[in-house]
Amino acid sequence: MTHTRPWLDHYDEGVPRELEIEPLRVTAWLARAARDFPDRTAIVFQGTRITYGRLQEEVSRLAAAFARLGVGGGTRVAIHLPNLPQTVIAYYAVLSAGGEVVLTNPIYTAEEIEHQWSDAGCTIAVTADFLFERVLKAERERLPVREYVIASIPEYLSWPKRWLAPLVLRRHKPPLWAAVQGGEHVHRFRDLIRHTPAIPAQELDFDAVAVLQYTGGTTGRSKGAVLTHRNISANVQQIDSWFPDCRDGSEVMLACLPLFHCFGMTVSMNWAVRRAMTMVLIPDPRDTTAILDAIEGERVTLFPGVPALYNALNHHPRIQAVDISSLRACISGSAPIPLEVMRRFEELTGATIVEGFGLSETSPVTHCNPLNGERRAGWIGLPLPSTDARIVSVEEGGETSELPPGEEGELQIRGPQVMRGYWNRPEESAQALLEGGWLATGDLALMSPDGYFRIVGRKKDMINCSGFKVYPDEVDAVLVEHPAVLEAATIGVPHPTRGETVRSFVVLREGATATAQELIDFAREHLAAYKVPREIVFLKELPKSAVMKTLRRKLRELPYPGEENANS
Repeated sequence: MTHTRPWLDHYDEGVPRELEIEPLRVTAWLARAARDFPDRTAIVFQGTRITYGRLQEEVSRLAAAFARLGVGGGTRVAIHLPNLPQTVIAYYAVLSAGGEVVLTNPIYTAEEIEHQWSDAGCTIAVTADFLFERVLKAERERLPVREYVIASIPEYLSWPKRWLAPLVLRRHKPPLWAAVQGGEHVHRFRDLIRHTPAIPAQELDFDAVAVLQYTGGTTGRSKGAVLTHRNISANVQQIDSWFPDCRDGSEVMLACLPLFHCFGMTVSMNWAVRRAMTMVLIPDPRDTTAILDAIEGERVTLFPGVPALYNALNHHPRIQAVDISSLRACISGSAPIPLEVMRRFEELTGATIVEGFGLSETSPVTHCNPLNGERRAGWIGLPLPSTDARIVSVEEGGETSELPPGEEGELQIRGPQVMRGYWNRPEESAQALLEGGWLATGDLALMSPDGYFRIVGRKKDMINCSGFKVYPDEVDAVLVEHPAVLEAATIGVPHPTRGETVRSFVVLREGATATAQELIDFAREHLAAYKVPREIVFLKELPKSAVMKTLRRKLRELPYPGEENANS
């Protein structure tokens, strides 16, 4: 089959079919924003405002401090923080000093920290005072880290908040402030900036490594996707080209997605800096009240989020009382967004949600629905400019071939945003990176005749019921259409005669009631018999990652509650 690009005919006006990548690293965009918009607010955090001029100055000073601590080409620095001003400053400072960033989930356990930092070979770590004890539990003598930089939430608050905050934060559960003694190899974040003169950003090869982006580890031990400056810069430019109406120095970006996640890093932070947007930092994406207040108070225009977050906002008691009409575009990723969630949020806000798709291995965005053209609910949209996509057969042990439109197979991606490989994992890199520059995503998808793509599931999540394929996302999409269901997640479990059977976990809406049999009967009206859940388990909430993505591996670990809660 000859590879074609039917999706090009559906690009919005002003979106280029091919993109000439500007060979500028993200640090150059920060310098440009500081030059052209020095007084524009770059960061809003708990009432504190940091201009682009000040941000550039603090990044340059911290970069000089990092250089004195030994950061240079090939040095990997862990940034172990929630969405704080220090996260943004440290990220650009490491890259300005020529180092490589390793973004670390702040809720990681000591064991997970030890795995990631040891695997990456981090020699410097930026962490928060209230997280440092967890780092100590990781048995510091076994870690490669030799220098620690300690950030604290109060240090970027205005007076008198800065003085009062420790009293409040240490009573938080869990505490968000802790006393940490400085000393040899333990440095205070603000002290490094205050006492170090600025230096210019280091000039690096555009193809040098910028970030080791560790996969979420939702299916096992996480591994680092090696992203170069070219990968990250290209993906930001691809996203930017998809929204040609964005105005330099005018947009306000809600940065509630964790910046340690690739989606947050690229869309909420790097894209914001490229266009000199104001970033409104929200440390906890589950704090929907803070999100609504931020959208209303700061007149947010762009809101990257995930379906679970939009769904939570739909059900917030104040959603109809706040003015969030400033929102223009919302970008949904990480999981399929149910049609009802999308419709409800758009009715409440007047904003447009465009569903997209990406992976850590692709920096991360590869697909998106057009903002002004045809948006297809349940579809991830069209490949971004300079991105190729194809669907191939997935037969085990045989030759793969490109499939025609409408047939389900594995989604493969090619483009400038595709990673160099997995850190220190040559075999897994060889399995993922194929001849011709194609990346095997592990996602099962199909393409319509006119070039729209739809994810039908993950290869590893696919359920085999007596030889029939069942995709969990399809089952979940049906269950959440039931008026009593808030969320649903489906897995396959072993069965003595069918191979696997379908088990669904359901969270009901507040005040709603439903029985397992009611939901099974509802599913039977919309699904083929072999796809219908045989077991329903009711939960108060689904286990989720820090980016509110459902963790199916956690569901597989849950004990089955018994016949009173299921129908077999």
